[in-house]
Parts: sequence; C-alpha cells; structure tokens
Amino acid sequence: MLVSYDPENLAIQIGSALKSHGLMLATAESCTGGAVASAITDIAGSSEWFERGFITYSNEAKREMLGVAQDTLMHYGAVSEAVVREMVAGALYYSHAQVVLAVSGIAGPAGGTPDKPVGTVWFAWGIKGGQSIVSLHHLSGNRAEIRMQSVSLALQGVLELLNQVREVV
Repeated sequence: MLVSYDPENLAIQIGSALKSHGLMLATAESCTGGAVASAITDIAGSSEWFERGFITYSNEAKREMLGVAQDTLMHYGAVSEAVVREMVAGALYYSHAQVVLAVSGIAGPAGGTPDKPVGTVWFAWGIKGGQSIVSLHHLSGNRAEIRMQSVSLALQGVLELLNQVREVV
C-alpha cells in the first residue's frame, strides 16, 4: 500500500479544526522520529493548537515519557496495538493536550519479522475522556517512504477524528 497525502494541507486543516473546537494536539512518535510534529510546526501559528511532541524511539523512552508498561512492551512488542493505545493514554496524561496521535512501526530496511514485516505501522488517535481509535497499516517503499506515508496517515487520522467530533458537537 503506497499512501500519498499532502502533509501541509492536512496540517492546515487540522489546525483550523482544533482552533474551532478550542483544542490542543500532542504527538507520541516512534518510527516517525518527530516528523509528524515537524509537519505540524511547519505551519505558521501552530503554537495556537499544537501543545507538544513526544519522540519515544526506544522502549525506555516509551516507559519513562509516556508510562507504557514494561509488561506491554515485553508481551506485545513496541510495534503493537497495545503499545500505541498506551502511548495515547500517556501523551494525554503527560500533556495539556486534549487530542493525541501515536505511531509506532518498522520503517526498515531491517528489523522486520515474519509476524511484523518492514512497513508494519500501528497508529492510535484519542481525545481526552474518549476511547482511542487504532489502525494497522502495512506500508511499502523504502525507509523514507514508509516514514513519510506514516506522517500522512497520522495526520489524516487526526483530521478524521476531529471530523467525528464535529459531528458529535
């Protein structure tokens, strides 16, 4: 699956939606290494709606900065639904944001396994007081392409989550 979105346009739309709801966003990133936060902060004025980013590349960082349980990491691995759910919960707890996205994956070229090949990326999005939405994608391409597709998917998921909020509000 090759994903192609316009991160700049997505970030602009996210900013508009967050501002209209009076909400702030935080990111919890692993395989993207802060690229989602970078795409967001490329937008002038994003400090009005972007609260902070957690770059938790190592398991230690996931535990220390986001409170991801050691048992979760040991049992499911860093690239798992359980971990991205805990990353969302931790980012909501350790920030002042009401909306959070989390991403953890295997960008390659090494690190894949038969169960989790290169291109396996888990995403989660959550709103304070609500349930997380989780999605698994199997992306293709080289390391840079997988990471950039992950940025686009992460941003697209935030926008979709905010559109649901709009429908509920």
